[in-house]
Amino acid sequence: MEELKNTPLVDEHIRLKALMAPFGGWNMPIQYEGILAEHRWCREQAALFDICHMGEFLFRGDIVAAGLEEVFTFSVLSIPVGRSRYGFLLNDNGGIIDDLIVFRLAEDEAMVVVNAATIDNDFAVISSRLKGGEFRNVSAATGKLDLQGPLSREVLVEKFGAAIGDIPYFKFIRTTILGVAATVSRTGYTGELGYEIFLPADKVRELWELLLADQRVKPAGLGARDVLRLEVGYSLYGSDIDEATTPLEAGLESFVNFDKEFVGKKALLKQKQEGLTRLKAAFRVGSRRSPRHHYEICFEGETVGTVTSGVFSPMLGCGIGLGYLRPEVAAIGAPLTIRHDKVSMEATVVELPFYNGGSLRS
Repeated sequence: MEELKNTPLVDEHIRLKALMAPFGGWNMPIQYEGILAEHRWCREQAALFDICHMGEFLFRGDIVAAGLEEVFTFSVLSIPVGRSRYGFLLNDNGGIIDDLIVFRLAEDEAMVVVNAATIDNDFAVISSRLKGGEFRNVSAATGKLDLQGPLSREVLVEKFGAAIGDIPYFKFIRTTILGVAATVSRTGYTGELGYEIFLPADKVRELWELLLADQRVKPAGLGARDVLRLEVGYSLYGSDIDEATTPLEAGLESFVNFDKEFVGKKALLKQKQEGLTRLKAAFRVGSRRSPRHHYEICFEGETVGTVTSGVFSPMLGCGIGLGYLRPEVAAIGAPLTIRHDKVSMEATVVELPFYNGGSLRS
């Protein structure tokens, strides 16, 4: 059994009596005070997440000549310096090796932020597709904290200056925090106004303690993060998307630029031509029951899919979930039954996001 990795904050999580559990090969905090309390704090105040398990790669060189422009489903070259873009790293069959964000640091520099469980494979795949340039895995040396919630802006502005308050959505600044170089990005995974802060790993504890000394800030674990992201319809790699799933099936075609070349493009074009045989659908349960991963999804008595993500939504007061269905069954308003052993719950296919009342674009 593989030994779990720890973030630089593991001692802090233990001190705060966090419930720890494996996630993507890491020993991570699932909850502190409780998932519902932490969820509510993020929706109303400012929640602090340890995201040091994520991976970061740095590229330097000619984006076109080195081949970086053809690695992802989006154009790196067209990202303005100071902005970031979300999209996919695909295999030859169009399956999603990972979903990620690329930050354009300079004309000849980019940072790629990837999921924790896929760091080594992502680095190997991207490296194999590059024809030049410098490409480094700086994950171990990089710390990452996410401050999310409607009060996150005022907290960071008070502590680190007005420039942070001027960052638009999906833009970032390179600045100095605690005497070291840092990148502050207005991005996140919660549907709320929020920021992701990248800085040297040996400074993460100091920043964690500084932020938590503010009464507007409380720590939140991966449990609350999962509820928050699902309420706004964000996919989770390894559950809702994976190498056997294409962006078209996942309803994420808007993050695929068919006007450029990328690995997997031919397979996606073929899939578009032949038509989809399954489609990711969102459903809302007619009770407070929570659908769970791998529960069966039934339509008119026939099993038509399985749940890939499901939780109780505090904002909606009912269960919500995602799963893959035949396109005709995935129609908005279609009645479903979610089953597992003796558990049965009625549900309805709905549009995403489930919840759109957050402060994301405030």
